[in-house]
Amino acid sequence: MIDDGEIEGELRVLVKGAEDERRAAEEQAPSEFWSRTLGWVLGEKEDTEYTKLTLGRFTLNDWNIFASAKGSLEHLGVEYIDALQCNRSRCAPCLMSSKPVMLVIPTLWSRTSQTAHLVDTIQNNLTPFISMQNHYNSKDTAIRKHQQNRQAPTRVPARTTGCIDSKGGRLQISDEGTRNDVSVGAVPNDTEQRTLGNVTPIALIGAGGIGKTSIALTVLRHDRIKERFGYNRRFIRCDQFPASYANFLSRLSKVIGAGIENPEDLTSLRPFLSSGEMILFLDNAESILDPQGTDAQEIYKVVEELSQFSNICLGITSRIRTVPPRCKHLIIPVLSVESACDVFYGIYDNGGRSDIISDLVRRLDFHALSITLLATVASRNTWDYDRLAREWDTRRTQVLRTDYNESLAATIELSLASPTFRRLGPSARDLLGVIAFFPQGVDENLDWLFPTISDKKNTFDKFCLLSLTYRSNGFVTMLAPLRDYLSPKSPEFSPLLHMTKNHYFRKLSVFVDPGRPGFEEARWITSEDANVEHLLDVFISIDTNSDEVWLVCGRFMRHLYWHKKRLVVLGPKIEGLPDNHPSKPECLLRLSQSFQSVGNLAEYKRLLVRTLELWRERGQDLCVADTLTLLCDANRQLCLYKEGIPHAEEALQIYERRNDILGQAQSLKHLAWLLNDDQQLDAAETTISRAVDLFSSINDEFEICQSHRLLGRICLSKGNTGKAMIHFEIARGIASLSNWDEQLFWIHDSLALLLFIQGRFDDAHVHIERAKSHAINDPYYLGRAMESQARFWYKQRRFKKAKSEALHAANVFERLGAADDLERCGVLLRDVDKKTKSWFASLR
Repeated sequence: MIDDGEIEGELRVLVKGAEDERRAAEEQAPSEFWSRTLGWVLGEKEDTEYTKLTLGRFTLNDWNIFASAKGSLEHLGVEYIDALQCNRSRCAPCLMSSKPVMLVIPTLWSRTSQTAHLVDTIQNNLTPFISMQNHYNSKDTAIRKHQQNRQAPTRVPARTTGCIDSKGGRLQISDEGTRNDVSVGAVPNDTEQRTLGNVTPIALIGAGGIGKTSIALTVLRHDRIKERFGYNRRFIRCDQFPASYANFLSRLSKVIGAGIENPEDLTSLRPFLSSGEMILFLDNAESILDPQGTDAQEIYKVVEELSQFSNICLGITSRIRTVPPRCKHLIIPVLSVESACDVFYGIYDNGGRSDIISDLVRRLDFHALSITLLATVASRNTWDYDRLAREWDTRRTQVLRTDYNESLAATIELSLASPTFRRLGPSARDLLGVIAFFPQGVDENLDWLFPTISDKKNTFDKFCLLSLTYRSNGFVTMLAPLRDYLSPKSPEFSPLLHMTKNHYFRKLSVFVDPGRPGFEEARWITSEDANVEHLLDVFISIDTNSDEVWLVCGRFMRHLYWHKKRLVVLGPKIEGLPDNHPSKPECLLRLSQSFQSVGNLAEYKRLLVRTLELWRERGQDLCVADTLTLLCDANRQLCLYKEGIPHAEEALQIYERRNDILGQAQSLKHLAWLLNDDQQLDAAETTISRAVDLFSSINDEFEICQSHRLLGRICLSKGNTGKAMIHFEIARGIASLSNWDEQLFWIHDSLALLLFIQGRFDDAHVHIERAKSHAINDPYYLGRAMESQARFWYKQRRFKKAKSEALHAANVFERLGAADDLERCGVLLRDVDKKTKSWFASLR
């Protein structure tokens, strides 16, 4: 019998050895954290999805596979694996085991022209391998010796197969003898070579400071590489000599030990290059492979030929992707949150972990070099975490500089000095600055944004080629540290940024209102809102008294109110304006609407009251009337009907004096809403009927739609469901033609209520779902729909569903800060709990 406890003990020793090996490799690396990306070459990579699926310490994770493979190969006295069999359990994801195997085996341990075979016995039900299940079991030594004598003779076996057991993380290797037939996992004899000709050249691609050089050095210093290549481990810093064909050949000759001065071509170096197995890294290869560089074509051909040597394992690190086609591109990602924090604390730990550091590494976009430099500067200056945060807020990327000329600036300037970038012309640097200025980057498909740049798409492609930028969700953007460094230090003096600002301001000049021309076109703000807000914030900080910027600020918030309801970061600056500033009342009015759009009715009313005071002081009657109309709406939503009715009546009087038809109709509509909610239903119906006549006289379809929706609600309150249905259908027809999502949301919400009253529960839930479909981009309205559905479930005594939906709604309102709605959901949840307890009590 096999003692499971003893197996586990043996496995603990094995895994501990693997962990010790990993730590030793990390200590030899120039920066200990870079070995976390060694997996791009050796198969371990802690920041990808497959490592999150690791089942346990002794399952098929990366290091168990590597350590087991190495130990088994040494035990049997063989060096190569032709086929690998993973006996995983059904709960062990195939991706977890196949990722490291498919990366490592072809790179280091395969001796055929094909990738070492990975056989998933669960999926394919193929088990034509000899599995030495007792390989690490000390109680079965005799059996193991017998198997080794039969299956692992002293000669190098013709084919070697391996099996990994997911329950023990063990690799068993066996010899298939002299069989000449081709079977699953086996390779024909005629393809076998004791060379590295099957190794795929690797190109590590990424932005400057992402860690490519450190990964290459970590690989070269790894024990497995040392054992395999000995002193034939070569490393060429391609940015340390002038880029030319002659200089590259001269440096290559020196590094490989050929001793040939100024070789004319690769011919004289071939005997040295082919004399034995060698691993060769060309670091910062963009310096010699830049298509616009000196002798670029000749150098490229040499590198391409190096990638074809059967005895050379070639590695390239580069910021550009112009590498030989045989190279496997490995795009180096930024660090994970955990790894980024580990990097920082590994260099400087000032009394434990802190949220300040977590926030800083996020603001650095988990960029490895920036985090290293920041930790190094903090350590050398013995700053505490608060001081470090203050220094970063004040100096930004200027902090990222050490005493030995190690700085982010040097890394970035290297890319800017490349021939490809210089060939783009002087406007390229300005365009890069504009991309860096905006937090989202720029949308390359907005033709109106850079009309003066003729070939901007090609320029964007070159930026991405140089790893200065990358594409994300339709935007060309860059990592935060690069953005901080490249962003214009004086935005007001950047000609291209000033031109970009003017283009945005012209787009915002459209008065957004449903039913008016340009309403649908204004939806561009939904994707550009963060950029516009940042632009306004910066230029407001530069010139607080700029009337133009504040005027655009009000228009920006109106765009958001109709197309992307959310709060803005400009609120404190708006409220901080002097009372005599010409734009303060208008900006306060728009700011109040942003609070109303997320359900914060108390702030909505507070800001409207302050706006009303400012307009009264200035004697602006029409502006007073507009504010009174909104204020009566705020009071209605706060259930302060008696307080709101006088506001609506005062606004109506002002509009009548000014003979403003639209204003009269709107004040009548708001008055009708107040009367309806105050249960003065006949007065409400009369008032809204007057409003409909006025709206019809000026052909305002949007207001007519709203008025019919209100008439439907009044009829529903009166119990006249038939007439209410007619008004709702009229409103829905108008709204559907213009695709007014907000109106369609409320119409379907009202129809759901009507159908529920009629006992048509299924139809009511259908309309609630339709209401949700019109609130996809509006979290507040989505929360309201969830609340309505929860109430329907509650009235149907479906308490479990009611509680679930109410909790979802409460979460939405809590995130938005909608206190009144959150309290309403809380009351509903308490009612659900009471009814649930009462129902269970009745069962007893």
